[in-house]
Formats: sequence, structure tokens, C-alpha cells
Amino acid sequence: MEHIARHLGSRLDDALDTARVVVLHGARQSGKTTLARAVAADRGGTYLTLDDEQVLDAALADPHTFVRSYRFPLVVDEIQIAGQRLVRAIKMAVDSENVPGRFLLTGSTNFLTVPTISESLAGRAAFLRLWPLSRAEIAGATSGVESGGAPGTIGRWFDGRFGGPAVSSTRRDDYLEMICAGGYPEALRSNGPARARWFDDYAETVVSRDIVALGDIRRAALLSRLLRLAAANTAGEVNLADWSRCLGADRATLESYLGWLRTVFLIHELPPWTRNRGARVVRRPKLHLTDSGLAAALTGVDAEALRPPTATATGRLLETFVVGEVARQAGAGAPRVTLHHYRDNARREVDLVIERADGAVVAIEVKATASPRATDLRHLAALRDRLDTAEPGSFRAGVLLHTGSGAFTINDRLHSAPIEVLWQIPS
Repeated sequence: MEHIARHLGSRLDDALDTARVVVLHGARQSGKTTLARAVAADRGGTYLTLDDEQVLDAALADPHTFVRSYRFPLVVDEIQIAGQRLVRAIKMAVDSENVPGRFLLTGSTNFLTVPTISESLAGRAAFLRLWPLSRAEIAGATSGVESGGAPGTIGRWFDGRFGGPAVSSTRRDDYLEMICAGGYPEALRSNGPARARWFDDYAETVVSRDIVALGDIRRAALLSRLLRLAAANTAGEVNLADWSRCLGADRATLESYLGWLRTVFLIHELPPWTRNRGARVVRRPKLHLTDSGLAAALTGVDAEALRPPTATATGRLLETFVVGEVARQAGAGAPRVTLHHYRDNARREVDLVIERADGAVVAIEVKATASPRATDLRHLAALRDRLDTAEPGSFRAGVLLHTGSGAFTINDRLHSAPIEVLWQIPS
């Protein structure tokens, strides 16, 4: 696969120019090593991986000498393997010399959930998350962020500028192929049965190696079953009572194991959106697998199985695909947008609510149809009307994303556009 520019590239450069330590974490096989090697080469530094046993032995034998023995920036890949002793040595090194860009640490664990590491580096490190590849990155549409940290297309929607392809060349079947391909670079190099095997092996490696090494996992088989259940229910609210009955496990165990799946970036959640603590909204988070391709493979479906209009998995996987695309792009900007879902007690649902720090909102609904109707925007209209009454000016746009070919403005700040608009380069 040829070199692909990442959304996070410019933000990573900025962090290295200002922070003493930069932590680049994200799912295994998402491209961290490629990006880290490029940093070492471009900045005349040193790249080391703790997957190399000799390097690991040296780091553990004398961590203080280790962190001072190489050209800076020193890139240490898979830092979680060495544990707290090496992190403490890095802390002491940067405390003795306040120079930005000394260390780039990468890992497949969410270090913000590991108190000993996050506390040791507090005030010293910038934490950046790298997702698997987005379709925008694959298409070469990584031209930066706009509108206070929102990604380009969504930034334009926040600014009241709606534009989409007059006629999209991407068809419903193309989107189904994209869903099943996902964004892991290695998976994108294969297809068919080979790709399905790669996803199965990937999930098994992360569960049996990474998570078991990190925590007290007494039922690895249960963890694998939980991951597959999460994949089958991606884009749904977590109902632990139902899942407990399905898996024959108690609620506390499932909560703990879901925490580990988050820690290794296999899943992420959208919290419910509300501005009013007394509002009649459903308060359960919505769970998504980090990668739609992994979700499809663990569910046992491919693009062919998703094609029939009656295929029940299509809508969930398409929603996970779109949420993942937005999260990948938004994560590269300044941390000024948050992602949520919305459902009230009248069962009005909006798949994705993007909120800017100033309270401005863009709402997105995802439909697998290639022939959207005006009634498909009714929940977006209800949210618009609610905000227009409560907080005039805060609702900037509601967009129905679909698998069809046309982009239209339906009425006041409500639009319909093909999903492709998320990675389209404006003309």
C-alpha cells in the first residue's frame, strides 16, 4: 500500500513541537508504527520497538541509561510492554531538561485509563489517538480541519455551508464493500476469505495476548464471546441485563470486560446527548465497534450478505461506518467537538449529534436506503425545533446521509446527501 497521509499528521507535528512527551495510542495494526518510524526519520531521531526482546531487556535492565542513550526524539513503540519503570525513567529525564519533542511513545492501550502511566506523565505529555484509516485518508482528502476543530465537511456545516456532489458516483454496493473492508491497513491489502481470516486472527490476538497480559482475565473465552456479541449489536445501546442472560455471566464481569475492550480500542461509545438534566431522554450510551470491517467479520457477514433490503445487519454496520468516519476526522482537530447520540422517550432518535465547545450542534442521521424520503428527516426536524425554542441559533445543520446519488437541501437547515460527502474534496 502506498504512503497515505493521516489526519493526525499535522497535530502530531504540533504536539512534538510543544510537548516534552507525545503519546500516540490506538488499536493494534492501525498504523502507529508507520507514523512513528516516519517521525524518527523526519526529525533525525531514533526508533526502537519493545517487541524486540533485546531492546526490551535493555530497557528493563537499566531504564534510566536506556532513555538517555539515543538521539532524540526517541520513539519507543509498544511502550506498555515495559510497564511503569520505563515510564518513570522518561518522567525523570524530561523533568531534568524541559525540551519539547524528546519522546514519542506508542502503544495499543488507552493510557488515559491506566492511572500509573497517565499520572506519571500528567502535565508533561500530549495524548493523541490514532484510528484505523478513514475513507477520507484513503481518498487523499486530509486537507486539515476547519471551524474550530471540526473536520472539513462538518466544519462547513457548522458554518452554514452545505455542499455535496450534484450526482455521486458511489453506489450502495460500493458502500457495502467499504463497510466490510474497514480501515486496518493490513486488512485492506486482502479480500474475501483471506480478509475474514485476518480479522478473526486479529481479534483472537488482541483478546488472548493483549488483554490477558494487561488484566486479570479468568474467562478469555467469555471475553471473545462478548466481543462477538458487541459486534452483532454495534450501533445499539448496551443492555447489560440482556447481555448477562445471553452470555451466562454476571453484570459486574461484563462491565469489567467491556472496560478492557475499550482499553485496547476495540469498541467505543457515544454518550447520550442532552443539555437539560431534567429532559426526557434515554441515558444509555450507544456502543460501536471501532472498525466496521471487524464488526462485519465477527458478525459473519460480507458485502454480498448485506445487499438484500431485508438484511438486518446493514443499517447497524452502515451507522458504525459513518460514526467511525466522523470520529476519525474529528479526532485530528483541536479537541473542540464531542460526539453523542440522541433518543427521547417519544422514541425520536438521531444517530449522531456533534457538539462544538460553544454549544453549536450538527446532527446526522444515517440510512441505508438509496432513495431517501423527506419523512426520513423527521427526527432531525424535531431536534432542530426543540433547540430553536430552547437555544436559538445553536442548531446549525441536520444531515441525512444515505447510499443514493443526490444531495439536496430539504428545508430550513435540513439536508440530504450521499455518505461520500464526508470525504469529498470541495471543488
